[in-house]
Amino acid sequence: MDKNESIYVAGHRGMVGSAIVRLLQKQGFSNLLTRTRAETDLGNRAAVREFFEKNRPGVVVDAAAKVGGIAANSEQPVEFLLNNLTIQNNLIEAAADFGVRKLLFLGSSCIYPKLAPQPIPESALLTGPLEPTNDAYALAKIAGVKLCQSYARQYGKNFLSGMPTNLYGPNDNYDLRNSHVLPALIRKAHEAKQRGEKSLTVWGTGAPRREFLHVDDLADACLFLLEKYDSPEIINIGRGEDVTIRELAETVCAVLGFEGELVFDTSKPDGTPRKLLDMTKLFGLGWQPKIPLREGISDAYTCFLQAGRR
Repeated sequence: MDKNESIYVAGHRGMVGSAIVRLLQKQGFSNLLTRTRAETDLGNRAAVREFFEKNRPGVVVDAAAKVGGIAANSEQPVEFLLNNLTIQNNLIEAAADFGVRKLLFLGSSCIYPKLAPQPIPESALLTGPLEPTNDAYALAKIAGVKLCQSYARQYGKNFLSGMPTNLYGPNDNYDLRNSHVLPALIRKAHEAKQRGEKSLTVWGTGAPRREFLHVDDLADACLFLLEKYDSPEIINIGRGEDVTIRELAETVCAVLGFEGELVFDTSKPDGTPRKLLDMTKLFGLGWQPKIPLREGISDAYTCFLQAGRR
């Protein structure tokens, strides 16, 4: 990629978008476009089209989305479906209409069936029912994938779709009602330690297995795909390794220095039993993650403290 090419990162204030911007700046890309919601509301089709017509980005990374954990997805399925459909439709359509050379749409591993084969290959898409606790978000992301593929097939657009696994890192969301499991555990362990509590409660049985990728590794994979991948076929982005929620909670507590007992609230849902991505495709192209889980959790906790959450 030309270091002077205009690159628009949608959702640059979020965890994923900010990581991509940091990496692009570090790598010397000098023509980055970012807009706050106040400057360009991605839910407003006219505003999005005006932005694209005026700025004519050559490359677009769609990292803008309404995201959340099991609780948020279960309580707000309408918002998760409508908001994400609206944002991605506006961005992808405008990218096609205003001459974007390459677009990377970021989906999610939750697009795959609840009982998909493990590790999950890209071919598992639409082969079975989704996990009910986040099916609205998953359906929106599946629609985004299909829209990108349709533009590629019908109009020859170079629109890619990357499917990240569970992410964590700087600028994560630590609101316990809306966060994902890892940032929620970091906050819970931190607060339990601060209060001198003897136990920490974790949702579910602790048995489900999950894969976690540091967001800086995701950013590295995104740049790799922008430079080396040109297929409309979806591609997984993960570590290729998973842990149980119990093991994750134990690691978080060890990193933060919380020595209390873990208590598992089995009245709360577990979600998908296992979600590990098959990384044959991306690893085969030559990309590998660099940040081990324990090191990544330590980095995330440092950022948590620096953000003033003491």
